[in-house]
Amino acid sequence: MFEILTTDQMYDADRRTIEGGVSGDQLMQNAGRAVFDEIVRHWSPRSVSVLCGPGNNGGDGFVIARLLREQGWSVRLGLLGDLADLKGDAALHAARWDGATERLSPALVVGADMVVDCIFGAGLARDITGELAELVTTINSSMCAVVAVDVPSGVDGNSGQVMGCAVKADLTVTFARGKPGHYLLPGRLMCGELAIRDIGIPDSVITEIRPNCWRNDPVLWRAGIHWPGLDGHKYHRGHMLAFGGANMSGATRLVARAARRSGVGLLTVVADASVLPVYAADTPGNMTAPISALDALLNDCRHNAFVIGPGYGVGDDTRSLVLQLLHLCRSTVLDADALTSFVEDPSTLCFAVQGPTVLTPHEGEFVRLFPDIEGDKLTRARAAAKRSGAVVLIKGADTVIAAPDGRAAISAVEAPWLATAGSGDVLAGIIGGLMAQGMEMFDAACMGVWLHARSGADIGPGLIAEDIPDHLPVILRELWLASRKKG
Repeated sequence: MFEILTTDQMYDADRRTIEGGVSGDQLMQNAGRAVFDEIVRHWSPRSVSVLCGPGNNGGDGFVIARLLREQGWSVRLGLLGDLADLKGDAALHAARWDGATERLSPALVVGADMVVDCIFGAGLARDITGELAELVTTINSSMCAVVAVDVPSGVDGNSGQVMGCAVKADLTVTFARGKPGHYLLPGRLMCGELAIRDIGIPDSVITEIRPNCWRNDPVLWRAGIHWPGLDGHKYHRGHMLAFGGANMSGATRLVARAARRSGVGLLTVVADASVLPVYAADTPGNMTAPISALDALLNDCRHNAFVIGPGYGVGDDTRSLVLQLLHLCRSTVLDADALTSFVEDPSTLCFAVQGPTVLTPHEGEFVRLFPDIEGDKLTRARAAAKRSGAVVLIKGADTVIAAPDGRAAISAVEAPWLATAGSGDVLAGIIGGLMAQGMEMFDAACMGVWLHARSGADIGPGLIAEDIPDHLPVILRELWLASRKKG
């Protein structure tokens, strides 16, 4: 269940499933049963208020309320609107509820131990205001356990944006596949634990819809990993050039260590001759070369990947060097100063991208480089990738990776410890190292983000950027052993 579906794609999946012979009534019953199962798995019986909206999300709520009541839970049910206005499957399941139906109000939260939020689904089209906003505030300030159905009410299922205000859930139960709003901030923060449950929508239906967004996971890119063969040697694993600055050498040293730990065969730091001793002394496995020898280095096609930007400095010299590297159409990762050097003329950078290129901006760098691209993070990353012809990776807790052809992935690994100086430099080095080994640029970016996040999650509190590269062999070994078992 790694595909991510938009709200329209999910509606399409429902429609195709119903056309295939599964009734809407049964899908709603299955959805309600799935939420019920998750509730009883997490909590013992208690007083619960099920809050229902006027659509299918509310219909799910009637199923949940009935099943909980049959199991001896104390259940109150509140409805937004009138029973007589319910339509279709929601009306059918409302008729099967033989308890009282109360007007939806904050009073339903008072005295309850749990609230089940079935007010709005993922397709909310307007901000929550007025009395409904008061209800949301009451829920969020209560001590109740909160379970959201599909998405927390007030969260846009496509963008993760909060529509006025939103319910903050302890558990969100969604169906068939996740939606962008489950993974993009701030929606991700409102979901709590996310459970994705099968309700009878066949995998074949998902395949027919042809989703092009995924939760970033090894299943997405593991087939593209270039593991070394028994008959291989270091030159088969690529030779990456990392371009080092004169004043902030630590950034490029992190790049170099991360690239080598990711598996690159050879690594040369290219910098001004005056600072080469700093790079040479960092670790004995690093090679160094003066920037004055650049032409000779670039004429050697064995130097098949470049990482430039971290600590390199902003200005005309950086911009000229980036354009020179891009002209060679070799694997290139541009980060930090290499991006900022083009803020006055981003079109020149986009025009220069011809070969496999990955741009790795954080939000501030992205806004400076693409000031006219607006929307949610997924939309912006895709638009920038299409414009530039590069894979664009917008960093953050909800890192989005987008390819020029529209493919995208969202990071779902929780690793708040990565918010530390130098972490982004390590990520650039990992991606560059993977590309040097021959990995396709979108796969390399996705794998790099996943390795980076997994390292952050594994190491946890106290992490500094220097820790990340040295943890990579542990995770890479897991992937390698899994690939051998599969083979």
